[in-house]
Amino acid sequence: MPPSKEMSAHIRDNIAEIRQRISQAAQRSGRKSSDISLMAVTKTQPADKIIAAYEAGIRLFGENRVQEFAGKRESLSALKDAVFTLIGQLQSNKVNKAIELFSAIHSVDSLRLAERINIAVERAGTEPLPVAIEINIGDPAKAGISPNSPELEQLLDAAPHLPHLRIKGLMAIPPFTPDPEGARPYFRRLRELRDSIAARRLPEIGMELLSMGMSHDFEVAIEEASTCVRVGTAIFGERQK
Repeated sequence: MPPSKEMSAHIRDNIAEIRQRISQAAQRSGRKSSDISLMAVTKTQPADKIIAAYEAGIRLFGENRVQEFAGKRESLSALKDAVFTLIGQLQSNKVNKAIELFSAIHSVDSLRLAERINIAVERAGTEPLPVAIEINIGDPAKAGISPNSPELEQLLDAAPHLPHLRIKGLMAIPPFTPDPEGARPYFRRLRELRDSIAARRLPEIGMELLSMGMSHDFEVAIEEASTCVRVGTAIFGERQK
């Protein structure tokens, strides 16, 4: 079902406001807004809202669950140049389905998962899959590799042996704080980790992607060098149950 005129107008206005805020945050930090991607997070959102966001100019979408997205993918088949990225935790038994559905995976949180994705892409015979390493920057309830974990080094060292992956950078979700400024130290920590990895010029490791910042705190994330903000509620309203 196509989106209603009211829904389309509401989502279009929200996106325009977010883009303006992105531009202002970029200007404050001496950056170009064109260097920052806006990813619309569509967890629990129905197809008509996703279509409305696409019609308002969004091309990058993030989904959290493989099975949920599988149920609405057919309804979105007309969105030919939309890029759907998995940003939620990926279970090993859903890897094959994930690489069939998504153009990228930004939630690689272990060497074992990276190896499984690499094998699945090889078997599928498709192009190497862009991925991001999910880093846990301070919330024990969240997924991700600790910045100080030996596994992070193991994953970075393994990159040349994972030819069907393209490691593009890092992703993280900070602990929630009522004041968006509370997220700044966590964003800064992720940026510093990204910079330190990039400076090493490791083989087959790209660090151009720094995915951090959501509806509540994306402006602070941009000031701390985010290249991709993941915005759901500020575009679509509260998630549907």
